[in-house]
Amino acid sequence: MELRDLTCFVAVVEEQSFTKAAERLFIAQPPLSRKIQKLEQELGTQLFERGSRPLQTTSAGHFFYQHATKLLANAEEVKSMTKRVGSAERVIRMGFVASLLYGLLPRIIYSYRQQQPQLKVEVVEMSTKDQIQALKEGKIDVGFGRLRISDPAVRRVLLREERLTVAMHSSHPFSQYKQGIFLADIVDEHQFFYPTTPKPNYTTQIQALFSEHGLTTKRGQEARDIQLALGLVAAGEGICIVPEGANAIQLPYVNYVPLMDADAVSPIYLAMRGMDASDDILALFHCIFQVFDQEGIKYDKELSQQFI
Repeated sequence: MELRDLTCFVAVVEEQSFTKAAERLFIAQPPLSRKIQKLEQELGTQLFERGSRPLQTTSAGHFFYQHATKLLANAEEVKSMTKRVGSAERVIRMGFVASLLYGLLPRIIYSYRQQQPQLKVEVVEMSTKDQIQALKEGKIDVGFGRLRISDPAVRRVLLREERLTVAMHSSHPFSQYKQGIFLADIVDEHQFFYPTTPKPNYTTQIQALFSEHGLTTKRGQEARDIQLALGLVAAGEGICIVPEGANAIQLPYVNYVPLMDADAVSPIYLAMRGMDASDDILALFHCIFQVFDQEGIKYDKELSQQFI
């Protein structure tokens, strides 16, 4: 059994037609049919329900499809990683979500560049969801995000949990509550949620936080990104829950008030390919924990021992 045979089988399943699958693969239909017949003979079972329109798999075919797609994905992952390892120029590409630029990520990247002068570091903004696919395709090597998205090919490491704050106009009655407020205090406020990227995203995370407290926001509006949301807050149009690092964004008439609920945090994850344990990634972890120590930020010490 060859990878090409698996590719042909997967194409027929997904197109539900030998004709369409042949067009997708740029081959004639008769050779494709022979490949599937050969595959069925090798496996000793029928993979498709003959005569069904559109073409359907048998129970054995469905089982085989689920595992064939995983094998093909793993093969692509190995190929992309091998290319990167064999590259003459050492490059590490990092994906990140935009809100992390207002926290410690810029300092981590700068420190990493200084400690690894022989390494070319490239950074690209992308959602956590897109980072997972980019990792599997070899487009990036690590991703910094805020969402817990599971994928068997990707290892996800919780670096820390960042406290959440509420951005509001300085004229708002709660703006002077320096000690903080609770989610229940703002559930009826007009809120801006960001970004407008496909869900799940940071908006999903914040709305889930309200739901876990038995609260439902009644007045909400989505904004393209954090900058637009805070600009609308500065205009007195409403409030916005942001990670604590965003407090560095100083706009006239915008105050930041801490959220006091114990679980009012946004996790920060580092994602990498499951089989990747290169020296460059280990050095990145070392740099991250160095910065955390310098800032007095709590993190799992046992976790750090795995990478230092």
